[in-house]
Amino acid sequence: MRIQLLIVMLLTSLAVPCLASRTLTDELGRAVEIPDHPHRVICLAPSVVDVVYSLGAGADVAAISDFTKYPKEALQKPSIGLPLSPSIEAIVALHPDLVLGSGDLNVLESAGSLQHLGIPVFMVDPHGVEGIYTSIFSIGKALNREADAAALVARLRARVKDVEARVADKPRLNVFMAIWYDPVMTIGKKAFIGEIIEAAGGHSVTDDIAQEWPEVSLESVVSRQPDAILFIQGSKLTAEELKTRPGWEHVKAVQQGRIYFVDDRIQIPGPIAFDAMEELAKQFHP
Repeated sequence: MRIQLLIVMLLTSLAVPCLASRTLTDELGRAVEIPDHPHRVICLAPSVVDVVYSLGAGADVAAISDFTKYPKEALQKPSIGLPLSPSIEAIVALHPDLVLGSGDLNVLESAGSLQHLGIPVFMVDPHGVEGIYTSIFSIGKALNREADAAALVARLRARVKDVEARVADKPRLNVFMAIWYDPVMTIGKKAFIGEIIEAAGGHSVTDDIAQEWPEVSLESVVSRQPDAILFIQGSKLTAEELKTRPGWEHVKAVQQGRIYFVDDRIQIPGPIAFDAMEELAKQFHP
């Protein structure tokens, strides 16, 4: 094992040339020395891939993580494995000059291992829609694309304002967001998905729960009696099928068939979540 580690360290020292660099503080408070102009970037989370491509830096991406779906052109890149447990060997073999991760997915153990091998790892940690904006600015700074980041955030803010203006005079729909139905997983007060729903003309009935991604009882759903249930596409549940599941038949929204579906873009804390927001607003208020 020690010999393998020495070989990996030797390969890393040969792979990463001496470049002009600067020290930045990432969103986990870590000081990271980053090349002035990184051009071999590995993204450890789908949301990071989305941001990097949205900043126009897709050509600099050397690899992505599993579960990346957006944008489609990113799928041509090799994967370094699962976001929670990326392959250190695969990362080293790709000779990156910067690795970008997300604090809500990537464990610090992996980041520490890569830093020990001389590979800079810069982490973001978005919470809420403002957190998405902050992470775009952070990644823009790490990639030396601050102007691109500022322009992207300005466009996203404008899109939110446009949607909010379109639904401002419409009745607000009380929504229960079902991340999963057995066990029942939903969103809490600090989850950015709740803010996306709010901008689209809805209101999350679980915004009083402190956790971002809580598990709740079905009795709690029944007691809140939402106007509608929102599922992520892929659950393949119809209103009729949901009625056959014990307990769900007592939810008024299920009885009335008020079930909405949104695709998985709403789960990604990056620019693509704003696409889901616009589509959701059309469903809530056609």
